[in-house]
Amino acid sequence: MGRTHSNGYKRVGDFFPELQYRPVLKAVCSRRAEKVNAFAEQWGYESVETDWKVLVSRDDIDAVDICTPNNMHAEIAIAAAAAGKIILCEKPLSRTLAEAHEMVQAVEKAGVANTVWYNYRRLPAVTLAKQIVASGKLGRIFHYRANFLQDWTINANVPQGGDGTWRLDVDAAGSGVTGDLLAHCIDTAIWLNGSIKDVSAVTETFVKERVHQATGQMQKVGIDDACIFHCHFVNGSLGLFESTRYARGHKALYTFEINGEDASIGWDLHDLNKLEYFDHHDESIVRGWRTIHVTDGDQPYMDKWWVPGLSIGYEHSFVHQVADFLKSIERGEACSPTFREALETQKICQAVLDSAASRSWKDVKAYD
Repeated sequence: MGRTHSNGYKRVGDFFPELQYRPVLKAVCSRRAEKVNAFAEQWGYESVETDWKVLVSRDDIDAVDICTPNNMHAEIAIAAAAAGKIILCEKPLSRTLAEAHEMVQAVEKAGVANTVWYNYRRLPAVTLAKQIVASGKLGRIFHYRANFLQDWTINANVPQGGDGTWRLDVDAAGSGVTGDLLAHCIDTAIWLNGSIKDVSAVTETFVKERVHQATGQMQKVGIDDACIFHCHFVNGSLGLFESTRYARGHKALYTFEINGEDASIGWDLHDLNKLEYFDHHDESIVRGWRTIHVTDGDQPYMDKWWVPGLSIGYEHSFVHQVADFLKSIERGEACSPTFREALETQKICQAVLDSAASRSWKDVKAYD
């Protein structure tokens, strides 16, 4: 994610020249000097640090971007807020709901600008979906369904912990697919369809023990490999969500579909420039799903890129989020999702995990 964010900072001024502020790659931090020096040289950072506490204390640093494993998010964010820094944090906001509350309190007490990198909001087709929903074209919404499927842990020999597989270590990650993948689905869902009222969930850990890289010993796996939950939205619609790392053949299949009384929309990350749309008001002889190719200049963000018909990719969502964040600073406005807004996703994730553990429905308001 450090590479992805760095690319966003480097490209934003080229395609959003109207911005008042321009990112300066002042310093990059990682624990190993050799690694961080190579990264700084490749991406053009002016200096390096191997201790994040030193970086946060520097007077020449205005903004801190947290791209660490989840177990470091809270400590860094709280310290950065106390130092008066602008904060951008990778998702999920934290490992636990308690950490999330502390982070929200810290940034609000310090009054510092903040945002969380739920980047899929900034893909033009997803932003267009938001505009369509807000316009009322779908009518009363009945269903929201989403899934996020991967297959990279279907091997009992994959270790937990370490640089590449910290997501399998509950102490580093907090949860498995719920915080890593479903958090994206949940953020998009509440942005498009409003708040979730309650949840009922099932989780499964298919490989119960894995070698831990830190100890070399076989240890119990504490994260969820798969999760399915259904829910009620506040607007009365039903939600159905599935996430797994055990769907052979899928590397990053993220889809959502919304069904309304008058129309439906659907989106697939694998074909991210297209939005599927069905309008029941069309004449019956031509009624059917249509594909909107979201590459035209009057569609979200696309006036900044190429001629109509030419696509953009995953990395551009980060350029867009950087641009939106810089614009928010110019205007003195919040940039969604803020830590406070991302807290809602954390509450739902916690409710999902608690529901699966207790085999019962959980009311999201109970986590306020």
